[in-house]
Amino acid sequence: MTLRLPLLSLLLSSLALIGHAADPAVASGTVFEDRNGNGLREAGEKGLKGVAVSNQRDIVLTDAAGRWTLPLLPEGETTFFVIKPSGFAPPLSADLLPRFSYTHKPAGSPKLKFSGLAPTGPLPVSIDFALAPQKEPDTFQAIFFGDTQPRDLTEVGYFKHDIVEELIGTTQAKFGVTLGDIVFDDLSVMEPHNAAVALIGLPWWNVIGNHDVNADAPVRADFDDTYNRIYGPGYFSFNYGPVHFVSLNNINFEPPASRGTNTATWRAGLEPQQVQWLTRDLELVPDKQLVVLMMHVPLDDMTNRAEVYRLLEKRPYSFSISGHTHWHEHRILRRADGWLAATPHHHVVNVTACGSWWTGQPDELGIPHTTMRDGAPNGYSVLTFADRGVTVDYKAARRPADYQMNIMAVDKVPASATNAVTVHVNVFNGSDDSKVRMRLNNRGSWIKLAKVLEPDPSYVAAVEREPKEPGKPWRALSKPIKSPHLWKGTLPKDLPKGTHYICVEATDANGKLHPAMRAITVE
Repeated sequence: MTLRLPLLSLLLSSLALIGHAADPAVASGTVFEDRNGNGLREAGEKGLKGVAVSNQRDIVLTDAAGRWTLPLLPEGETTFFVIKPSGFAPPLSADLLPRFSYTHKPAGSPKLKFSGLAPTGPLPVSIDFALAPQKEPDTFQAIFFGDTQPRDLTEVGYFKHDIVEELIGTTQAKFGVTLGDIVFDDLSVMEPHNAAVALIGLPWWNVIGNHDVNADAPVRADFDDTYNRIYGPGYFSFNYGPVHFVSLNNINFEPPASRGTNTATWRAGLEPQQVQWLTRDLELVPDKQLVVLMMHVPLDDMTNRAEVYRLLEKRPYSFSISGHTHWHEHRILRRADGWLAATPHHHVVNVTACGSWWTGQPDELGIPHTTMRDGAPNGYSVLTFADRGVTVDYKAARRPADYQMNIMAVDKVPASATNAVTVHVNVFNGSDDSKVRMRLNNRGSWIKLAKVLEPDPSYVAAVEREPKEPGKPWRALSKPIKSPHLWKGTLPKDLPKGTHYICVEATDANGKLHPAMRAITVE
């Protein structure tokens, strides 16, 4: 990284570094205030004191001059990154991806199907990180995508029209996050996908998923080389306003050689080095600060989840979010789940942008309806961070913001048996604490609906409507799951003949009340 420094300053800096330059196992650099935002250190741009820098195992704080020193990891390949402090921003790429890291890989990546890292050669004399001042409010919003997962450019097109276009120019959110499975195995799709996301106009952070890796990597150290080249380190952290965000890599890769097969695989969990890094990272975060963990596979599905639980249990304010399952769910972790703190932990399995992998019959615009397996529409979440808490709002793709549930009932009801007619309500952002009730024509007594763990009937019907003949020009929907946010009840008896409407009121996971209607005819 080239610095524009006066000659005297450059000489002094070189003398200070001479010991480290002679040691090939030690890296050094400076974190500086990039006042004009051009990414280059110029006269008058001071070093920043007390900024955290990591080698993905250790974390150090910069000295009064903004200097830091860290060892290379034993394997030689090491990614160094700055942990963005509140009130500052790293440079952005042309596609608005934060640039906050440097990977040292002297020989570069091995020959891989998708381009990895070029050889870096010896360590630079100084690895410097630029941070530009920016205002960050205490209360703010961010957009979170579950798996976007286009497998080709056609599906990048679906994503652009279905998700991106309605977000272009948004002024409410401060940044966005994709929670892994950015693409679907074809890593050459990453860059056109990033160009689509950049149209939104926000800085965009990314989490690594199991479909974002070099599956042909011969050893563990190479499995994220393409991801690393394009996005940066597989795990990292940053601060925004009063919140500390941590991105975890819980795709524990097992290369073919380690399994005695020709096929790589993975399991959900953190390697010991990452646990060591996370422990150190959280030690530097004040107890009263909200910590938000971001990951691909849900937290409670990890093999070594207990190690992470023990770290979070010490903190009064924590929240976590993932993707991967292709349904939306609020999981409240309690003692029965292995969570030992008195206050339960809130984990969100986020709605996916690709729904059920861009499947199902295309609509009038040629975009698959791609309803998720829980019966909820594809889309994204808008998270609001305020007062050390998190509010999660569900946004269905190309639907109004108040589309929060689907009421399912037959259109025509026999007058002799109205109380035998079942009404299902899928509250997309519902949780175990949601309250759902209905009544007819918004009059009379309310009927409480019961939460059930069953497949969503409308999704089951959509699967059954799929043409069975081979060669149809779209991918078939996946099998339904038991929806985690479904309620049901029966209509009252002795309804008069005529046209009526079912009025439903439901609270979501935030306690917000949402109304919806469905018309029926009693014959």
